[in-house]
Amino acid sequence: MVRHTGEKPYMCGKCGFRTEYKSYLSSHMKRHTGKKLYKCDQTLDMHMAMHTGKKPYKCDQCDYSTARKENLDRHMAKHSDEKHYICDECGFKTGDISVLSTHMRTHTGEKPYKCDQCDFYTARKGDLDMHKVKHHGEKPYMCGECGFRTAYKYALSNHIKIHTGEKPYRCDQCNYCTAWRQDWKKHMAIHTGEKPYKCDQCDYCTAYKQALKTHMAKHTGEKPYMCGKCGFRTGYKSALRSHKKCDHCDFSTGTKQCLNAHVMSKHTGEKPYMCGECGYRTAKKSGLACHMRLHTGEKPYKCDQTLDMHMAMHTGKKPYKCDQCDYCTARKEHWDRHMAKHSDEKPYICDQCGFKTGDISVFSSHMRTHTGEKPYKCDQCDYCTARKRDLDMHKVKHHGEKPYMCGECEYRTAYKSALSKHIKIHTGEKPYRCDQCNYCTAWRQDWKKTHGYTHR
Repeated sequence: MVRHTGEKPYMCGKCGFRTEYKSYLSSHMKRHTGKKLYKCDQTLDMHMAMHTGKKPYKCDQCDYSTARKENLDRHMAKHSDEKHYICDECGFKTGDISVLSTHMRTHTGEKPYKCDQCDFYTARKGDLDMHKVKHHGEKPYMCGECGFRTAYKYALSNHIKIHTGEKPYRCDQCNYCTAWRQDWKKHMAIHTGEKPYKCDQCDYCTAYKQALKTHMAKHTGEKPYMCGKCGFRTGYKSALRSHKKCDHCDFSTGTKQCLNAHVMSKHTGEKPYMCGECGYRTAKKSGLACHMRLHTGEKPYKCDQTLDMHMAMHTGKKPYKCDQCDYCTARKEHWDRHMAKHSDEKPYICDQCGFKTGDISVFSSHMRTHTGEKPYKCDQCDYCTARKRDLDMHKVKHHGEKPYMCGECEYRTAYKSALSKHIKIHTGEKPYRCDQCNYCTAWRQDWKKTHGYTHR
């Protein structure tokens, strides 16, 4: 019933921490007492492996590795032709006694694993665990550092690495290192060019298993992911995650925060975030945070250079100007890159075709024409490209993505420049002034082109 009521009856007497489970309180209390639970070195090593991600027991026939010897022994039985355990009902054979035990329940009908919150029974513990996650929202794995909770043990192991900073997976061909093995494997495919996952219906092949699954949906037409609110269906899990539909109208968005802001501003009129100084109310937490700076005088940008770059987004100022053309920018690094286009110096030379450039990013993009590398992949379909801007344009054109969101209202746009212009509606700033009359505007093009004609 704790899950349904939200009650947290177990409280720490030292700091006020509360939890719904007695076992979690016991674990928490060790932070105050300093009690060392693991007296046996081997048991401690196995426990620590959960935090460090170390898996010293490795299979010599495949990529499998584990932190526990008994898990390796069980895994090795899969490679062995020896299958000592035989079912006397149907002749089923296996090298793993736990597999035989689970198999026998298909004959006996035994279902020893029972859910403590409903009437669900099952023959396998793994099925019970998945049931609790899916139907009761259980998240039994908790981080001792920050309180992060998850339904999956591997997800906790991955999360822990954020705190330890450990990056055990290193590339032996460059300086790349990562905390996660799957990211390391993806990176290594860049060097090897290997694409082991092949479509059996066309010539498509990829380095990534998930990319092949996504691609196959194009052939099958299958759309297994459905929105429970409006019936929207898609072949891509990521597309369903990004689909958020309003219960009151046809508005949809890619983020839960934006949907909540829409509902409050358009339907309920609710503005839960209130300023304690002047009574100002807003539907967005970020809007209140920005407002509070009016009272506190807080200046979050302590570095003058960083502040200047931030303010350029509001003012439209672009102090770095090219003396050879009309190009101007708010960032010095962008100006440096642009100036290389005018320079005769082109130190970056392709050793395969002789192409020369003064811009290392242009050189990197060029090299992909030889390697065939396409590191920028769409997370909603199988499109991949050698250039990030091509991916950005693809998402805008084919998936309607609008990644730039206003912190004051629900406005979203596909373009950073459009957001910068929109922000000026809220700030009321009009930095562009006519030196011949009182006209002023927030937008440079209105000042330069539209109004400029009135004085000609």
